[in-house]
Parts: sequence; C-alpha cells; structure tokens
Amino acid sequence: MKNRDMSTRFRTRIVTNIFYSALIACLVEVFLIANVSMITGYLKETRYAESFFLQLTEMDTLMTLFYVLFGIGLFTLTFLALQEKSLRYISRISAAIQNISEGDLNTTIEVAGDDEFTAMAVNLNKMVEDIRRLIDREREAERTKHELITNVAHDLRTPLTSIIGYLELLSGQVEIPPEMQAKYIAIACAKSKRLEKLIEDLFGLTKMNYGKVSMHVTKVDIVKLLSQLLEEFYPSFKDKNLSYELQSNVPAKTISADANLLARLFDNLINNAIKYGADGKRVLVNIQAVETTVAVSVTNYGYVIPKEELPFIFNKFYRVEQSRSTDTGGTGLGLAIVKNIVDMHGGAIQVSSDLNGTVFVVKLKTNFDINKENFG
Repeated sequence: MKNRDMSTRFRTRIVTNIFYSALIACLVEVFLIANVSMITGYLKETRYAESFFLQLTEMDTLMTLFYVLFGIGLFTLTFLALQEKSLRYISRISAAIQNISEGDLNTTIEVAGDDEFTAMAVNLNKMVEDIRRLIDREREAERTKHELITNVAHDLRTPLTSIIGYLELLSGQVEIPPEMQAKYIAIACAKSKRLEKLIEDLFGLTKMNYGKVSMHVTKVDIVKLLSQLLEEFYPSFKDKNLSYELQSNVPAKTISADANLLARLFDNLINNAIKYGADGKRVLVNIQAVETTVAVSVTNYGYVIPKEELPFIFNKFYRVEQSRSTDTGGTGLGLAIVKNIVDMHGGAIQVSSDLNGTVFVVKLKTNFDINKENFG
C-alpha cells in the first residue's frame, strides 16, 4: 500500500510537471506569435516592407514549423528544469549502486522526498546494512569456528595426554608398587570421565545450535524437580562440605517445559555452584513463581566472578581462571548449554557476582508454546 501511494504521488508529480511545461510553452508561443504579428504589421507600414524578415514571416509553412519546433524545445527545457532535482537524485542513487557493486559497503544515500526514488534509496540503504550485518555474522561465525576447533583440540588433547602417559607407565617394564598403580588407574579413570563429559557436552551443544534436539514439552512441577536434583547432589554437597537450601514462595508450580532439558539446565547450574562455591560453604536455590512466569535463582557464596568477565560467561569454552576451572574438571560448555536450553524455552538468564554471592537467575514462562516460540 505504501509503495502504491508513492507510485501515485510520483505519477502525479510527472503529470503536474508536464502540465506546467505545456502551459509555459503555450504562453510563450502566444506571446511570440502576438509579437511577431505586431512586428510584421509594423514592417509592412514602413520602408522595411521588402525586408528579409518580413518575407520569412509571410512563408506560412516555414513559420508553422518554427513555432512547432520552438514549442517542443521550450516544453522540453521546462520539463527538464522541473525534473532536475529528481534527475540529480537518480544520479546519486546510480553512483551509490556503482560504489556498492565495487565493494564499498560504507556507501549510504541521503533519503529525501516521498516518491519511488525515495523508496529506492531507503531499500538500498537497508540492503547495504543487511549485507554488512551478514558479512559481520560470517566473520564472527568463522572466528567462532576457528576458536571452537582450537579449544576442542586443546581440551581433548590435555586429558588424553595424561591418560596415555599413565597407561604407558602401567604397561612399561618398570615395577610400580600396587598403591601407585591404583593411584595411576584412578587418575586415568578420572581423566577419561572428563574426556567423556567434554565429548557429551560438545555433541549436545552442537545439536542444540543446529536445531537437532527435539523438544518434548510436558507439564513439569519445577519445585519437585529442583528438590529431586538437590537430593541427587547430596553426595557432592557432602564431599565439598557444603550445605544447601531450597526456598520457594509456592509449595508446587507446574510449568510447560521439556523435563529432560530442564533437568540438564539446573543440573549444570547446581553442579557449577558446587564446584566454584565450595569456599562459601552454602548453596541457595530460590523459586519465585507468579501467574505467568517462574524465576529460579541458584546462588553460591564462593569465588566472585570479575565484573568485566560476566558478559562472556555463557560463551562456549569461556572459563574464569583457567587453571581453577581445569582443577575442578569444567569443560567450558556447561553454561553455554544452559543458555541454549533457556533460549529454546523462550526464557532469559542473568548472572551477577559480588561479595553477596554469585547468582544465576533463570526466568521461564509457565505456559510455553513451542510452536508459537519457533514460528510465531
């Protein structure tokens, strides 16, 4: 409808310019004919009756042709003068298109007027902006892919090197005391489990990113789910000498979600709180439910994440204090998986960290509609 209105205004402007050009040409023609007639009459009454000019004016065919050609020329010049602004604008658009075709994506066209050329300029500017964004995304994707390959290679090689090293010691010719053999086997086993966890997380994250994870949305009691998860983590809490507490403003709250993905989401957050919150001696899980949303916060009181690192906390393979994360067995993928699961449910996640604790807050809709989220 907008394009149709612009087309109508453009045609109206053309017709108006044609009308003005024709009117000016006609007025000038009338003025010219009247003056030529007056001059001819004057010459006939004077001694210039035999002049060449008078003889020309008496040649009707020639004068008619002159008036027609003069009128056409005057009409053309007037019309071009009225269209000069549009012609200059078309020239700028043409030059911009030429620059863009040569790779200059910083080219923009000043938007002026309200006709079809204006719409062309707007669309051209939008196209250039879209191309720039697409190129930026491609560059970011390429950088992320390179970073992913580098990090995967490093994270796979580190435990694998340790496993090979200890297995070579055990299979060598040197006699190793039984207690040392048991220690080496335990270390190799722990490294193998870390390697397995890394591969599982990597495959899981890849599937989520490429939309290959099928969601099975059902009714889930989130209070019951978190209570069960905390009970399952009891041995880990005890091993780290941590206490835990579940708080909720409602005794039960049913939401629409994929139960398995939701369990993995909070499993990762609780596991993260145990690993990096051991110094704080306590983990708090709080549920605040209202009619349409549920907010779940997982708080630990251990290591404070520097403020400048918080924006990158959900990036793949990003670790705060690399050596500390390696000691705790982190893969650098847990929080990236958490973010993906939250996004799949149309929710939001926030993180804050200071001396009052490190808090991850997950906000979910109580009535999640997968079709509406994906296609609506």
